[in-house]
This record gives sequence, structure tokens and C-alpha cells, in this order.
Amino acid sequence: MSTDRSLTHRAESNPEKIQQRPAVAPAVDIYESAEELLVVADLPGVTQDRLAVRVEKGELTFEGRRTEAAEREQGVEGLPDFRRSFVVPQGIDSEKISADLRAGVLRIHLPKSASLKPRQIPISVS
Repeated sequence: MSTDRSLTHRAESNPEKIQQRPAVAPAVDIYESAEELLVVADLPGVTQDRLAVRVEKGELTFEGRRTEAAEREQGVEGLPDFRRSFVVPQGIDSEKISADLRAGVLRIHLPKSASLKPRQIPISVS
């Protein structure tokens, strides 16, 4: 039996199943200062090794998966993961975006580029 035929036969008779876990969009708070936008999200039961934050094509996405220990602690199996995306506004220096996770709270810092920051205009005397 050739490989092509085996693949075709398998696809027709038993399509491969893709495991996809349910996810919810966690509530977030967004704060703006002169220096940055700060996104704060509660992700209970998520640890650093089960969290991904990425910026791609002007979109910020974070995804977190709860630990089995967190599920046992809450007495529920199959709790949904966390997933949320935002469009990164213009004027954000995407190369300097940083994130930290402490006690289940994710903080994503989106620094403004120099052109958006307020600046003092020096006045010359003539």
C-alpha cells in the first residue's frame, strides 16, 4: 500500500481529532499614564510556565492554562483556559512591551513611543 493511499484512506475513514480546550476571556483593567498603558488581568491558577504573551501583526494576545493543582483546589475538573486579544494602539513601542505575573495577576506594560509622551518645550529668549 502506498503512502499516498494510506493517508487518503485514513483521512476518509478516521479524521484526526484536534483537542481544543475551552477558554474564557478574563476581565481586564487598563490604565493609562504619560509613560505607558498597563493591562492587568486576574488569571487564578495560572503559572508562568503555562502562560504565553505575544504580539503579532499589531495584536496583543495572552493565553493561560490553569494547573491541575488549581483545579483540584477548586474541586472542579476541566476549568476553561484564559485567552484574550487586543489591538495594540498606534504609538506603542512594541519592542519594549513587557509582562510579569505575580500571585495570579498578569501585568502587561505597553510603553508609549517618545512621540506620544508629553514633553516640555524649551523657550528661547532673544
